[in-house]
Amino acid sequence: MEWLGHLYKSIELLDKAIVKCHQCPRLVEWREEVAVVKRKSYENETYWGKPVTGFGSTKPKMLIVGLAPGAHGANRTGRIFTGDSSGDWLYGSLHRIGIAKIATSTSRDDGQVLTETRISMAVRCAPPGNKPTTEERDTCAPYFENELQLIAPTVRSFVALGNFGWQVLIKSLKAQGHKIPATKFGHGSTIKYSHNKIDYLIIGSYHPSQQNTFTGKLTKPMLDSVLKKAAKFAGIK
Repeated sequence: MEWLGHLYKSIELLDKAIVKCHQCPRLVEWREEVAVVKRKSYENETYWGKPVTGFGSTKPKMLIVGLAPGAHGANRTGRIFTGDSSGDWLYGSLHRIGIAKIATSTSRDDGQVLTETRISMAVRCAPPGNKPTTEERDTCAPYFENELQLIAPTVRSFVALGNFGWQVLIKSLKAQGHKIPATKFGHGSTIKYSHNKIDYLIIGSYHPSQQNTFTGKLTKPMLDSVLKKAAKFAGIK
């Protein structure tokens, strides 16, 4: 982790470092501009406008990996997949399978709790057009790799929401010595493998973005099925 200088030894310390990050000029400018200009429906709200940390258990059995914060979702509320339709889909699904305490995620103080599950992302700042550059992805990667190391003692299954998250997850796991067979991303794409005599599962899902949910490319049963398989494999009760 070259520019971080060292590994953070707890999720709490890592999260503090993430929130203070100003490494990517384009993303910093965009996230702060969105927080000032705002969407008209949120014009009376104070936007978070900073990098976003992971959310959920610090000792998860399952990790869900998304792309990046939404400009008017997590960049507004300060919690990943919170305050937009993608979050409604994800937390709604997690609630249906018994992992999320409530079916929605609207703010950081709404009482949401996840059972033995954590949600993270490949890039920590809202990118213009939801498209981080390769350089921005790689600059942010050490944070995700550090998070993976911190949850390594407990995590057993991974759900990648979209191809971007799939690629970053596999690349990061390989960087930590996991030997993962090459597998193309698709909804339901599954990789089962062992590392240090521990069995792991990686499973892909289409991202619950509006372009997928509005068109029917991703349905609620499809998302529920993937999350349920990953939770069962990890032994979440």
